Amino acid sequence: MIVGVPREVKLDEYRVAMIPAGVEELTRAGHHVLIEQDAGLGSGLFNEEYAENGAEIVATAREIYERAELIVKVKEPQPAEWELLQPGQMLFTYFHFAASEDLTAAMQKAGITAIAYETLKGTKGDLPLLTPMSEVAGRMSIQQGAKYLERPQDGRGILLGGVPGVAPAHIAILGGGVVGKNAAQIAAGFQADVCILDINVDRLRYLEDIMPPNVNTLYSDRHNIREQLQRADLVIGAVLIPGAKAPKLVLEEDLNMMKPRAVIIDVAIDQGGCFETSRPTTHSQPTFIINEIVHYCVANMPGAVGRTSTYALNNVTFPYVLQIANLGLAKAATRIPGIVSAINIHKGKITNQAVAETFGMEFVSF
Repeated sequence: MIVGVPREVKLDEYRVAMIPAGVEELTRAGHHVLIEQDAGLGSGLFNEEYAENGAEIVATAREIYERAELIVKVKEPQPAEWELLQPGQMLFTYFHFAASEDLTAAMQKAGITAIAYETLKGTKGDLPLLTPMSEVAGRMSIQQGAKYLERPQDGRGILLGGVPGVAPAHIAILGGGVVGKNAAQIAAGFQADVCILDINVDRLRYLEDIMPPNVNTLYSDRHNIREQLQRADLVIGAVLIPGAKAPKLVLEEDLNMMKPRAVIIDVAIDQGGCFETSRPTTHSQPTFIINEIVHYCVANMPGAVGRTSTYALNNVTFPYVLQIANLGLAKAATRIPGIVSAINIHKGKITNQAVAETFGMEFVSF
């Protein structure tokens, strides 16, 4: 099979979908790998490293899309890439279709098979291809929150851990999944006062057991969310419904009860965001202010730490890339648990029920 890896063109995206070790494995298995020139530079990976491991370095993305049967990416194809897609081609990447009807319609029109990292399910019902980026984003959320709470960044001028005689920051984390857990661990290390909210009581029990004393848990309902908004210096949105839009847990009117220049980090922005006032931002222009509340809604947070994120992502995606290349999609889908759940669009038909329901489109089983 011909496998192609184009350079990412989303603004401020520094990850790459394959490392040289992956090229070597595919080549040994008899496949041909095309790497767009300089695709790995943002992650500190050079053309020579890919070539030494068997890749063919090509000059343009167009050549990748014209020749490859399987395209492997990190982020959803951008509008400039839509016209390059070929009918029947497989594209394996993060799509987050529920956040964009335009993207969904464009992939249908292109007639491709869209295999989404974020909906591939593991044997325990987990999301193994989303987990490492959720870990990165959760940890980064506190790092970014600490920065944007500083007064020169328009924040409240709060040090997360406080100092002796001065109270630490209060951090409310909406969602106790992978993002929320990682955010809480880092926030606890800063010695902040942390509260995690979730609707899964068993998950709250687990978090209560593993977290240090400065992390508390609360059942997530409107009353408790509003109470936490009043107390919080930093709020992390970490709620995910696989394949579907994130629920709007904080309304615009709720911002009025928050402290002026408190900070919101909406990690769920890839799925539409869990704050009513959220809209996607970039690493170049990461924040905006509404009702005196600083919003950070960068849609590709892990892209800023490309080296770490690239290796973490490849650790989990590559085994599936190799199996799809070796077996073909149809056989891989029958033999390997989770691949069917990752197929969101097949030859222009919506094959993910949550995506179909989000936009009122027809659902067709793969």
